[in-house]
Amino acid sequence: MSWMLDKEIRRELPEDWKGMVPTKVFLQEAETIVEEAEKKGIILRIMGGLGVAMHCQEFRDFAMKLGRTGTGVVKGQEYSDIDFMSYRKHRNKIKDFFSDMEYAKRRATLSSAASERQIYYHPKGWFYVDVFYDKLIVANHPVDFRGRLELDHPTITVTDMLLEKIQMWEAFSAKDLKDCLVLLRTHKIEEKGEKESIDASYIAKLLSGDWGFWYTATTNLKKIKRFISEIDKLGAEAEIDSSLFEKEDREEIIGKIESLLERIDRESKSFKWKMRSKVGTTKRWYNPVEREETVGGFGIWEAILPKE
Repeated sequence: MSWMLDKEIRRELPEDWKGMVPTKVFLQEAETIVEEAEKKGIILRIMGGLGVAMHCQEFRDFAMKLGRTGTGVVKGQEYSDIDFMSYRKHRNKIKDFFSDMEYAKRRATLSSAASERQIYYHPKGWFYVDVFYDKLIVANHPVDFRGRLELDHPTITVTDMLLEKIQMWEAFSAKDLKDCLVLLRTHKIEEKGEKESIDASYIAKLLSGDWGFWYTATTNLKKIKRFISEIDKLGAEAEIDSSLFEKEDREEIIGKIESLLERIDRESKSFKWKMRSKVGTTKRWYNPVEREETVGGFGIWEAILPKE
């Protein structure tokens, strides 16, 4: 499926990698891309699971206890791609930027055009890069990043990382659960947007104007709380060894979720929110999005991985 790329890419991995790209390579390349883009006046911020890992490196041992590692498309490989958010005003410059770095651009499809994403392949086929603009549209509840990318570096804010996860209704996975647990364990819940804290006031205000997003986010937070409360029984479902989960970890995560839910509940709700709440779940409250295997994965690996 090389016809999808603007130039031919062959997957060439060093022999000592044994068919898997090490996590440190993803981290180093992601940070390099952000720094090099900045030199050209382009704002790029790392998001997704890789952004969580980068922002929580001091708690790498905790992530390993959860089994967050080894969950990429390639068996045993932790990540399969690098996700970036940028501003639409940089779109044309980003195309030239990745071309200069010898990345190959995947030709636009109807799904990538509709989601306003661009996909680029590493020159040696190690992974692909997803770039989104202004908003995360491929979401059950689109997250708006306009005016927020300057708040942290080289990743999006931890507040936006959490929102990126708890907006999911259809495809919230064990991997997403573990990312939420890492974020909640490693960051404070506060009333302001400090770099190392989750901004409860921002989340509360955002959800107060959108009942659908509020319902999905608070439902997910309550489910995460229940999971931690019953981790001895439910841990196996997410491939988490509950015996490795310290009492302090459980109490801290539960306490932070309760604090965040209380702050969300306390925020005054808009008239629009109140009117939509009357309808409830009898009408679909989220945007359906195609799954990773049908959009995100369409033609991604087929373009560079040999068929077995």
